[in-house]
Amino acid sequence: MMKIRMAYVWTISAVAALGGLLFGYDWVVIGGAAKFYEAFFQLKDTAAVAAAGATVGQKIWANAVSPVGWAQSCALLGCFAGALLAGTFSDRFGRKPVLIAAAADFVVSSVGIALTGSFGAFVAWRILGGLGIGLASAVSPMYISEVAPAEKRGLLVAVNQLTVVIGILAAQFVNWLIARPVPDGLTPEQFAATWNATTGWRWMFAACAVPAAVFLVGSFFVPESPRWLAKAGRDERALKVLGRMGGEDFARSEVAEIKTTLGRETGKTRFRELFSKALAPVLLLGCLLAVLQQFSGINVIFNYAGEIFTRAGFNMNDALTSIVATGSVNFLFTFAALFLVDRLGRKPLMVFGFAGLAAIYVAIGYLYHLKAAGTALAPALFLGLVLAAIAIYAMSLAPVTWVLISEIFPNRVRGTAMSVAVGALWIACFILTYTFPILKTVLGAAATFWIYAGICVFGFFVMVFLLTETKGKTLEQIEKDRA
Repeated sequence: MMKIRMAYVWTISAVAALGGLLFGYDWVVIGGAAKFYEAFFQLKDTAAVAAAGATVGQKIWANAVSPVGWAQSCALLGCFAGALLAGTFSDRFGRKPVLIAAAADFVVSSVGIALTGSFGAFVAWRILGGLGIGLASAVSPMYISEVAPAEKRGLLVAVNQLTVVIGILAAQFVNWLIARPVPDGLTPEQFAATWNATTGWRWMFAACAVPAAVFLVGSFFVPESPRWLAKAGRDERALKVLGRMGGEDFARSEVAEIKTTLGRETGKTRFRELFSKALAPVLLLGCLLAVLQQFSGINVIFNYAGEIFTRAGFNMNDALTSIVATGSVNFLFTFAALFLVDRLGRKPLMVFGFAGLAAIYVAIGYLYHLKAAGTALAPALFLGLVLAAIAIYAMSLAPVTWVLISEIFPNRVRGTAMSVAVGALWIACFILTYTFPILKTVLGAAATFWIYAGICVFGFFVMVFLLTETKGKTLEQIEKDRA
């Protein structure tokens, strides 16, 4: 029985997972900073100032051109581009150079946002930061899945999601720590003159540069993925990396198994191959998993957390505190998922996640319905449902989706195929983020959450009938099972 040197595997996986931490921080920091930079740049929410008697079409247009919504969602353009570039570059040059590029991007963009003086420059830096998110979101879990032993792969890839959650919690905590208490009842001019609106939000973004620098330095010391090396025909280097993980016999056995799945296909991946009869079904499943994770609606709570809690009756300071509570729950239940993903398996957790979210969204929508009808909404009950939704998502859809899309694709096309799936994820995230203000204005918050509930019901049936279990199998065994 060959013994894997797990200390080494954990070390290089932890470095790659720093990409997840920065992904989480850079993605969520905007939620706590939004009200402050909006005041600084004097952004007007065109939906909020639309005439009460406006038609549905006028309301949709008012939301579509809102600079507030654009500021929230512009980074997603970079995320999408980064995810697609990650596939091309990681298959051509390797996983390690893309990790380095993502780290450098995070350093530069976070400093750039902190120093910006115009809204146009803010948007440009956010899009550049999104590019780093897209690169890291695709390559970090893929790299980890390719260096992890089969029996620990779910755990290690889920650790990447845990670092995403740590990044989210860090962003929420840093926002809360930096922001100074704001008195109620300030006029817009008075609010724009507060320290938070003039300076504080800059430090919220700048703080990302510290872990980004650590990630950048660490990325130079991790080895290249042995599966990419074997795919590129660099067998000696692949043997050396695998030898450090489990010894010479383990290395030769692994390279031989990798070669059986690669066949004669080495070097550059042909994009059109993804749409062949053999690969199209698994690509469709990967994209469906990614899109459903986003359309489940949970990221609306993270990205518009301040607004959601304010609409539910919280004041600005209590809303920021509640946002930290959501991050804490997210962390605790993602940590719980680490011990479940390789024990219970991927499929049971995904089925549970969609079913639980559907039920909770129905309840949240009902509470918004009661508030719209003039019934006082108990903030504690609302907060409890939001925390329950985050807990369910954190132990199911959040980590398991990334585990699945990092392991279901064949070795020879994994980089390109995963970039397409992650690109689909970011398109779905853009649609979700950009349409939430439109839906809540046109249909109301209650109907919006009921729509998300319906999507989760659809996701439940997809998981039941289309998803097959992958726990405990090597990447090569998963590929052979689909052949």
